[in-house]
Amino acid sequence: MKKHCVDLEKTGQFSPFFLDYLSGKEALKPFYSHPPREEGFDAAIKQKKFSIQQRRVLSEVLERQYQGVSPEPAVLENLKALNSEKTFTVTTGHQLNLFTGPLYVIYKLVSVINLAKALQGRYPDYKIIPVYWMATEDHDVEEINHFRLDQQTYTWNTDQRGAVGEFELDSSFATFLSGLPFVPKEFSDAYTQSKTLGEAVRKYMHALFGAQGLVVVDGNDPQLKASFSEVILADLLEHKGFQLSEQTGKKLEALGYGTQLFPREINLFYMEKGIRERIVRKGDQFEVLHTPLQFSESELKRLVKEHPERFSPNVILRPLYQEMILPNLGYVGGPAEVIYWLQLFDLFKGFEVPFPVLLPRNFALVLPKVIQKKIEQLAWTREQVFQKLEPWKKEFLKNSASVDFTLAKEKEELSTLYDRLSRQALSLEGGLVKAMEAGKVRSLAILEQMGSKIRKAEERRLEVELERARTVLEYVSPGGSPQERVLNLMNFSLENPHFLEDLMSSFDPLDSSMMILDLE
Repeated sequence: MKKHCVDLEKTGQFSPFFLDYLSGKEALKPFYSHPPREEGFDAAIKQKKFSIQQRRVLSEVLERQYQGVSPEPAVLENLKALNSEKTFTVTTGHQLNLFTGPLYVIYKLVSVINLAKALQGRYPDYKIIPVYWMATEDHDVEEINHFRLDQQTYTWNTDQRGAVGEFELDSSFATFLSGLPFVPKEFSDAYTQSKTLGEAVRKYMHALFGAQGLVVVDGNDPQLKASFSEVILADLLEHKGFQLSEQTGKKLEALGYGTQLFPREINLFYMEKGIRERIVRKGDQFEVLHTPLQFSESELKRLVKEHPERFSPNVILRPLYQEMILPNLGYVGGPAEVIYWLQLFDLFKGFEVPFPVLLPRNFALVLPKVIQKKIEQLAWTREQVFQKLEPWKKEFLKNSASVDFTLAKEKEELSTLYDRLSRQALSLEGGLVKAMEAGKVRSLAILEQMGSKIRKAEERRLEVELERARTVLEYVSPGGSPQERVLNLMNFSLENPHFLEDLMSSFDPLDSSMMILDLE
């Protein structure tokens, strides 16, 4: 693949908040510990403390979670290395989308794998492991029950509820699979040889990235949750998560930045099979919304001690949980994630947990040859593929028309004629002036109609060029959304089996630009 790099700001796809963070704007420096650059990891390594006991717990959990998977040698090596105090991780995470979901999920994973490789070169005395955090506890099924391929959306219709990682791959899933035009082996094996969605995602992620040493972590585990019990109690009883994250949010709002997180007094869900519902406090009781469940304070404390796995962190506490159970140095996320992590800085400080280096994932636009050819025919630069159709169309028609369809000169001449006639008529009879003005308005309206007809004729004459532009811009932003948020990995990997390897060789995890990748 041939690569072109475009400044993120020139794509018009990113918020000023995100761009200010990347540029190192002074006002945002109090909201993170390390700059989003390679040298930021120097201090992160020194600050990260992760005990032998924590490593032992993590290793035991991962050994159990990888049962039923035959790990690649690179993964086995990384799993064993986690017991060493010289081993650290870099992490990205996402929901359990079907067939990996939109392309940007793949971009996250390639970015974190390449970041681990880059840091391994910088710190040869340490072991740096790439980690994928499976968000198995999310319960928003509508966000993960579909994927898009070749302009078709395929949906798994299921009435299961609760944590999506525990969803059973039942007969409804078999029906969903049978309705697909083609299922690559790595996905077919994962789905048909697994009982739950979480198990299947681990297997296909391993099939796709196991050779790169990617370790998959599922935070929905009793042992891991036990390590988080102190935070669980502080959130339930003291509302510490709410106070600290709200504090940071107010600071950001005072600087003119809109916040994305809206903390609640309790930022935990109660979770059992088929249930993941918010916990709210009402007087002396703690209730689980939409269920008859309620607990006293003493009952809740006992439940946290005996069944910590029943408490699921929301978006406020999940990053803190992740950083407490992993020897993590950096998190790789999308623009929205980067912004909401900044809102958690005081939360991390309050619980004395080191804040990781916060890096954006790589951003990319993939162009097949047919689209490349149309871009060349339009004589566009790569930057121009991010423009909007209507402004470009207006300017193109203006510059390419054989006739000035605005009829500006004719309108001016007509106005001048009527104005002269009005002055002459004034000396004869005052009422004629109004008649002249009315005639002027009617005549200008007729010219406007004629101009519109001429413009449409020019559009028909230039339809080939206009259609090229429409095709290119729709491919770049299908339905108005960035390509990476719509298209699926299989849009490219089915034709190019080496697509993932090409991404690996093209992506630079420390390059914050839009990479335009021309397929060859």
